[in-house]
Amino acid sequence: MQHQLLQSAAHFSEHERALILRACNDAATAMAGKFRHNGDPMLYHALAVAKIAVEDIGLMAAPVIAILLHETMRHEEKEYAGKTPKECEAMQKKREIDIRKVYGDEITAIVDGLNRIAAIDIKQTSLQAENFRKLILSFSTDPRVVIIKLLDRLEVMRRLDAFPKAKQQQKATETLLLYAPLAHQLGLYNVKSEMEDLSLKFTEPEAWRHITNKLKTTAAEREKFLQHIIRPIEAALKNDGFAFDIKSRTKSIYSIWKKMQNQKIDFEKVYDIFAIRIIIDTPPVRDAEDAACWKAYSIVEKCYETDISRLRDWISQPKSSGYRSLHTTVKTPDGHPLEVQIRTTAMDEAAERGVAAHWKYKGIHHLGSMQAWLDQVRQLLEAPNDTHNRLPEPIALNEIIVITPAGDLRRLPAGASVLDFAFDLHTNIGLHTVGAKINGRMAAIKETLHTGDTVEITTAKNRLPAADWLNYVITSKARSKIKQRLREEEARRAREGRELLERRLKNWKITLPDEALNRLLKHYKLKNITDLYAGLANEQIDIAQIKEIITADSPLAAANAPLAASGSKLPLSPAPADAPADNDYIIIDEKLRSTDYKLAKCCNPIYGDDVFGFVSVAEGIKIHRHSCPNAARLLEKYPYRILQARWRAATLASNFPVKLRIAGETETGLIATITETITKLHCSLRSINLTDNNNGSFTGYLQVMVKDNKHLDMLMHHLRNLRGLEKISRLN
Repeated sequence: MQHQLLQSAAHFSEHERALILRACNDAATAMAGKFRHNGDPMLYHALAVAKIAVEDIGLMAAPVIAILLHETMRHEEKEYAGKTPKECEAMQKKREIDIRKVYGDEITAIVDGLNRIAAIDIKQTSLQAENFRKLILSFSTDPRVVIIKLLDRLEVMRRLDAFPKAKQQQKATETLLLYAPLAHQLGLYNVKSEMEDLSLKFTEPEAWRHITNKLKTTAAEREKFLQHIIRPIEAALKNDGFAFDIKSRTKSIYSIWKKMQNQKIDFEKVYDIFAIRIIIDTPPVRDAEDAACWKAYSIVEKCYETDISRLRDWISQPKSSGYRSLHTTVKTPDGHPLEVQIRTTAMDEAAERGVAAHWKYKGIHHLGSMQAWLDQVRQLLEAPNDTHNRLPEPIALNEIIVITPAGDLRRLPAGASVLDFAFDLHTNIGLHTVGAKINGRMAAIKETLHTGDTVEITTAKNRLPAADWLNYVITSKARSKIKQRLREEEARRAREGRELLERRLKNWKITLPDEALNRLLKHYKLKNITDLYAGLANEQIDIAQIKEIITADSPLAAANAPLAASGSKLPLSPAPADAPADNDYIIIDEKLRSTDYKLAKCCNPIYGDDVFGFVSVAEGIKIHRHSCPNAARLLEKYPYRILQARWRAATLASNFPVKLRIAGETETGLIATITETITKLHCSLRSINLTDNNNGSFTGYLQVMVKDNKHLDMLMHHLRNLRGLEKISRLN
């Protein structure tokens, strides 16, 4: 096989052939004594891939040599036996230096790209196909790396029988989901079709055998039919002096199977199994080519009835990829449609070599930002010897692909850090991150990641986010979770500071009215009381100074002297004038959305209800009704968190939501009557939901807005008097 490769490379220079021979010898030494499962020498794979690169794709010497050197490095395990990872890395770098000295920078760069791709150990193939393709393209600073990887997989598929059964299924699935679409994106249509057909052979063996047998048994019949169809066209073209060739194209096995599956039809109902292609030999001059194709089309139109709706004119208006051809559909004598493609020799060569980007007009979604790069790859394929065709610049993406130790691929925006990656994995991992290992080396949380990095996050239970973490992340998820946790931590510290101040005020036997609070905030130049509490908890504010500030030049100490340590908590505002002297209260006024307290949703208290305050752990003070279903439990289990509360005597401007349960007998127009009553009493109906019990009765719920409990009592009284409404009660 080595001799066959050198024969295929006969058009290379003597120096290039000498380098290929040297690389072959290196590969033979590294793979000596290594065999595939079927007994073939492992060296055959490397030589076969190199041969495909030369004969089928037309690649030049550099990528062919790189294929052999890459396989050599993959099989030099015995040199690394017993070595530490650092020693192995050092040896690999030395090997790369040696390759560079002998073979040059171009070949070394291709080998490096192939080595990096070979190190990918992807899991969950079906879920990560797009990420995998992007990762391969990102690794391929030289586009020939991608092509070589595809050819490597093509050779594997051609010899898949040599692998164990389990491996056959795995590699066939990978090829179908990962490699065939990538070949399509690069315009390597023949490679893509062969990969799909070979994959189907192992993923759907029965379907593959069925279609293959059908194609074999109908081959002679199809050939006879085609010759019958082609004969009139050939005669007419010859009569007009055309130099041409007519080829038949059989639809790929995989494409036939997909059509049978999608349209739920039998093999015999797939009428576009074959098509004919007329290739006209004419000078590659645009006007001459166009005229020749249209003239050939007119000849076909005279021979057979054409379907004008199926005419595709990619001569006058080429595809954005440059693909040029005429496609039409004719009706055969037996009434079946037959596709006819008309193009010149130059057009055909361009399309066959991939420049036409066949994947575009088949509707395969491309990777937008890679468009220019892919175009350059196709241009390089079309004319590999053209010195004007420079290698495209390394692909620049606005995102990176990072690999977990388990082989999962995670997509992140370019510039993402270790901390961004940790939060992408899971919020709890991000919150407790202390560092990471990037490709085996230790790294800080702020270090920027790059495509292909394998990252292992290190966490600690006692680790908490700090404010400067926001400087190390760029993803919205990481930023929002860090901010959320910082707010939670701030609230926790504020509660601790509040409890500390409450205990001291209790010992000092003084309260904290609004004017004293304002004096404290002004003294410490704080925006709100939460900052004051946090400062106390963090020991940034000296608790001993608090008493001096709030009692300085104030009669507060004397006024508060009679207050005993009765277990009361820090009041949020001064007690009303009519309050008992031995108690202090939360005064609930129109500032219902104050950050100091909120109305509990479990009982929805309204103005006039008997209420109390409860200091919750996370949401500040909650106001509950004494009749709240949770009241008994709170009073018994948490008496030290209970605060006395009362409504301000002045009339409130706010309205309060109340939910009512109603039941009664079904009456025509009842809903309208209920709505009218609510409106007359200057209440606002928020929602109504009635359920027919199918026995002449109903149950349901109303949600209304009222001013106070007296307003609610009046509403309930009027509703009870409505005909058909038998029961009405307030919920919690």
